[in-house]
Amino acid sequence: MSGVAAETEIALFLRRLKWVVLAAFGMWVTWLLAPILTPFVVALMLAWLGDPVVDWLEARGRSRNTAVVLVFVLMSLLLTLALLILVPMIERQITTLVAALPQAQQWLLGTAIPWIEQKSGFELMSWLEPERLIEWVRSHWQQAGGVATTFFGYVSRSGFAMVGWVVNLALLPILAYYFLRDWDKLVERVAAMIPRNHIGTVTRLARESNDVLGAFIRGQIVVMIALGVVYAAGLTMVGLNLGLLIGLVAGLISFIPYLGATTGVVLAVLAALVQSQGFDLKLLVLVGVVFTVGQLLESYVLTPRIVGDKIGLHPVAVIFAVMAGGQLFGFLGMLLALPAAAVINVLLRYAHERYRQSELYAGHGPTIVLDARSEPPADMAIVLKDVEPK
Repeated sequence: MSGVAAETEIALFLRRLKWVVLAAFGMWVTWLLAPILTPFVVALMLAWLGDPVVDWLEARGRSRNTAVVLVFVLMSLLLTLALLILVPMIERQITTLVAALPQAQQWLLGTAIPWIEQKSGFELMSWLEPERLIEWVRSHWQQAGGVATTFFGYVSRSGFAMVGWVVNLALLPILAYYFLRDWDKLVERVAAMIPRNHIGTVTRLARESNDVLGAFIRGQIVVMIALGVVYAAGLTMVGLNLGLLIGLVAGLISFIPYLGATTGVVLAVLAALVQSQGFDLKLLVLVGVVFTVGQLLESYVLTPRIVGDKIGLHPVAVIFAVMAGGQLFGFLGMLLALPAAAVINVLLRYAHERYRQSELYAGHGPTIVLDARSEPPADMAIVLKDVEPK
């Protein structure tokens, strides 16, 4: 009997080892193909976001192809409208930024650096003198040559990178259309590959993951747009020349907790110092008010009402997921980081639930249960309950 048990344990270990090896192989292939997988992942996410609308149209008598075309056209019109509105505004902001560069240089050399030297005692201005810079380059010529070679090599490859971006942008709508049209078939084929004795558990986990991802991604997109509008409008109203550009940047990167607001505050303070050529207390206070209002709006109105608490990810976990995804798989990893973290969170909750129901957690011996009907500690009753092995 012990021999049979040992063989069973070995077989179970080999099965688990097989899945670990397959998972590692899949991650390795994903790492190799990350540059070309990005448009497929983005198109798949767009199809996932649009599929509920297609199903809603189908339920009202539209054919699948007609519903897909309607949703695809609607998404394209919204994107085109956003570009028509935002591109001219961003272009004007970039023109303002370029025009302000001489003023920023004058403020940096004439005000900021002398103030830092006075407060800290470091001589920074001497390091910016042309003769000092030339001498430094001369003393580090070999290292500078290596850096220059790397830089110009990157520049020479940037043309191919630009071609790759253009190809990806051209492929994106085509891939999104086909994924959206065949979404139900893809789901059916994946479901058909699941072992029948696990279909109930996998279906439940897939439904929970879909709810979590839907609540997070759809809600987070709305929160990002809302914060971008609030920051951009607020900074523009208080008189910051680059308020629109800074507000949009802060809103778009607000999916990482605290990063959007922190980046926006730093950029807005620097822009205010350069614009006023000094310390304008009124402008700085108004900038602080704008970001304070934005954070309060996000914490107490937008996130609770739109995103909710379904995702259950701690801000530290979100920051770690984004950084880890970027480190492992680059831009593709950053795209997949939060969806993967949400799914892993669902799996961890399921594992915790199974652990609470397991023999390891409950044990073999009797469990002491307090009778909730009596008032402790005077009439405390002890009930012995045998726990049967699961």
